Amino acid sequence: MLLQNTLYSVLLSLLVSNGVLASPFGRFGDINRRPKGGPSKVKQLLEREPQAKQQSTQFKYLSNATSAFQVKSMPDFSFDIGEMYSGLIPVKSGDTSKEVFFVFQPNVVNPNDKTLTIWLNGGPGCSSLEGFFQENGRFVWPPGYDAPFENPYAWTNLTNMLWVEHPIGVGFNKGTPTATTEEQVSSDFVGFLKNFETTFGIENYKIYVTGESYAGRYVPYVSAAVLNQKDKNYFDLGGSMMYDPCIGQYDTVQEDTVVVPFIKANQQFFPFSASQMSSLEKSHKSCGYDTYIDTYLQFPPPKKQPAIAASKSGCGLFNTAYNEISNINECFNVYDVNQTCPTPVDQLGDNPYFNRADVKAAFHAPSTTTWTECSNNNVFVGGYGRGPEGEGDLSADSIQKVLPQVLEATNRVIVGNGDYDMIIITNGTLLAIQNMTWNGDLGFQSKPATPVLLPDGSSGGVQHQERGLLWTESFKTGHMGPEYAPYIAYKQVQWLLGQIDTL
Repeated sequence: MLLQNTLYSVLLSLLVSNGVLASPFGRFGDINRRPKGGPSKVKQLLEREPQAKQQSTQFKYLSNATSAFQVKSMPDFSFDIGEMYSGLIPVKSGDTSKEVFFVFQPNVVNPNDKTLTIWLNGGPGCSSLEGFFQENGRFVWPPGYDAPFENPYAWTNLTNMLWVEHPIGVGFNKGTPTATTEEQVSSDFVGFLKNFETTFGIENYKIYVTGESYAGRYVPYVSAAVLNQKDKNYFDLGGSMMYDPCIGQYDTVQEDTVVVPFIKANQQFFPFSASQMSSLEKSHKSCGYDTYIDTYLQFPPPKKQPAIAASKSGCGLFNTAYNEISNINECFNVYDVNQTCPTPVDQLGDNPYFNRADVKAAFHAPSTTTWTECSNNNVFVGGYGRGPEGEGDLSADSIQKVLPQVLEATNRVIVGNGDYDMIIITNGTLLAIQNMTWNGDLGFQSKPATPVLLPDGSSGGVQHQERGLLWTESFKTGHMGPEYAPYIAYKQVQWLLGQIDTL
């Protein structure tokens, strides 16, 4: 799991005592599975005229081969959904023992678009239908809303979108998890992708791989696997993008090392007593985290960072802080620290939309599968507590090899973080970048400082580009970037596709 192994038993009991159900799919999946937003989380919604109903004869990808995948309606969605497809496609042609579930929505603006953008949620073990349903799809149903609505910042305005449940063991996917590495699940992915493209007549398209959270591992490894096919007809990678990603030594560098400065920067959400805060600050210093930040969060970085021992007694400060704030705020959301009670109703929560019989039928999903947003079983089987993140996923952190490989091949990669995310903290992600060598240098050579401007002229974050990598920091934004900051996410996709040079 994404838990420090020496503290796992203690943390598990604390989570249960605090009313948070611990799950086997990791902290990114569900350390605190509570609704993440509400009406205030959908920023700057635009008034739009209803689009004219698209006739099936106009559907670009509808054919004898794809008609079985066509989604003609979505239960509780009162408007025309246009062209959409979903269902299961095998990893290996003719072998139904491993099949991958997808949702495909073509570009609604440019029918001649020859880009395919893939979205992956994290976990490990969480479904990409969350991204489709609540983040970047043509229609979204955020927590707290009584009904879905058309998303003014849908990525389908810019590109053909493919949401994929990844890896085997997630959502509606068919098959038993056997993978112990990212290389193995990425091999499954490229097998599925080739079969998907063949079925839908997709050839000579630019491929973009995007995702969030544990997809900080999925996205670079899948992207590298696409590159390694050396087949421009079906695997022409254009670039990659990751939100709040697990790319480095996640539990220490991206959490423990930076959590106390994060709390101090967001004190309005952490009403700790003076003694609690003093204890955290003393531990921050005694564990050497203050010195580590002062030494290595520099631009340019002085040298490669040494690994931090995850088992040092008293230094699991993320766990300590999380448990203390959960005792104060029962509705605390580690993905979005400004959340307070009451928590809004979430259509993917206790009675998830995609587990309804009518929804399964509409999406050509297996009727006997119990769909959950995050799997109740491990999707990597490399052994309890093994691998860099303790998830049974034995592959190296993506900054070690595959992310530099993707950067050097495409010179078009985005890494972004939200400032209200505690599960993957902004300065922790920057520390990971400062420990990565690509295109001839270690880390960023200059400190990020260029503002990301919102339509009203105010600053919504910070951006910085060097050597093919665009870094973005989004203000007042939680873990799910496209959900919490849809305007900025839309601009990021435009940059990824090469439509703009800066946000």
